Amino acid sequence: MASIKKSNVIEHSGYSEFDRERFQDEPAKRAGRTEFARDRARIIHSFALRRLAAKTQVAVPWATDFPRTRLSHSLECAQVGRELGLALGADPDLMEGACLAHDIGHSPFGHNGEEILNEIAKDIGGFEGNAQSFRLLTRIEAKTVDKDGISVGLNLTRASLDAMTKYPWPQSVNPKKFGVYDDDLTIFNWARANAPAGERSFEAQIMDWSDDVAYSVHDLEDGLVTRQIKLDDLKNDISDIYNDSKDHHLSGFNMDDVKAALERIQNLSCWPAKYDGSHSALAKLKDLTSQLIGRFAVASEKATRAKYGDGPLTRYKGNLEVPREQRVEVGLLKAISGFYIINSVKSAARYNEEQNLLNELVAAVKKGAPGTLESFFIQEWERAKNDAERMRVVIDQVASLTDPGAIALHAKLR
Repeated sequence: MASIKKSNVIEHSGYSEFDRERFQDEPAKRAGRTEFARDRARIIHSFALRRLAAKTQVAVPWATDFPRTRLSHSLECAQVGRELGLALGADPDLMEGACLAHDIGHSPFGHNGEEILNEIAKDIGGFEGNAQSFRLLTRIEAKTVDKDGISVGLNLTRASLDAMTKYPWPQSVNPKKFGVYDDDLTIFNWARANAPAGERSFEAQIMDWSDDVAYSVHDLEDGLVTRQIKLDDLKNDISDIYNDSKDHHLSGFNMDDVKAALERIQNLSCWPAKYDGSHSALAKLKDLTSQLIGRFAVASEKATRAKYGDGPLTRYKGNLEVPREQRVEVGLLKAISGFYIINSVKSAARYNEEQNLLNELVAAVKKGAPGTLESFFIQEWERAKNDAERMRVVIDQVASLTDPGAIALHAKLR
């Protein structure tokens, strides 16, 4: 990895001073750390990252002690992204920070909570987890303020913010999947300066693939351990699994693609013949997760190197190449978790309870505001000029809560 020296700090030469700029000029308090190492530290020490420890990933984490939370998923995503990024020449601290922060704005109750808040907020620009992550990093999280006392969030570097941006466009471009709310466009446009319109940085592509790899493999592991997924059912249920996800995780693939992917995975030496919960079965399952992650990461590394050669790749100097076979395999694993866990009949009752709770909670927080707001939201409430801006503050407050926090506040305000 090539590098350049700045005083006694060695910065990665694949990134310019422009890439390392911060929205608010903020010299380092001590020497010895790169700018991206500073970003990573800020994310690790943030209040929002800590809260992910009590937010649902897919399986409800309090049902048993085993399933991932949103935080443990983010840590695992960061491990995959750091190693894959390093192998391809990206800055490892930048990659780790981007992966740690990729879900930092997600609401309580997983994607169900996101859908509920989006419906509640439809008249003020909706709610999107990726846009909320950007808002949190650049506005809500308390770290740096400008000369007028206005928060600029963690004040991360331009390259870090860009690496965390999965959807580099506003809602007007795609109303369902977008990376920024209209009132956060000032910093967003600053972070995206000189970037090709609508294109993701190389680091953002690594982050996104690392996210897919981590949660596809680990959600399968969680489902097997909690007995929500059974190995013997996969072959018989494959048509239903495909139909359940053909417009989502398996979009662009046909039934033959999916059957071939299942056969490839089941023919791997690490694929367990059964899972009975024994120590040896758990060890076999852990070996499966390790080998699947390696399979998917190495495939993308080799394909990318085959196209671009051995030099370091950063920012907009290339694209992450992922072989089609591995895209189908990862899509299938996500579809399996979707079929047996997310979209299962057993989950429907819980989703309805969460919907009622969040609808009632938003109404109660709005009615009692600002007294129902945490201290760092009160300034935004007081600064709001109209009902739409005040409603956005309420959504920000509710979205920041953990699952238990939302349940507790709902009970308190009833």
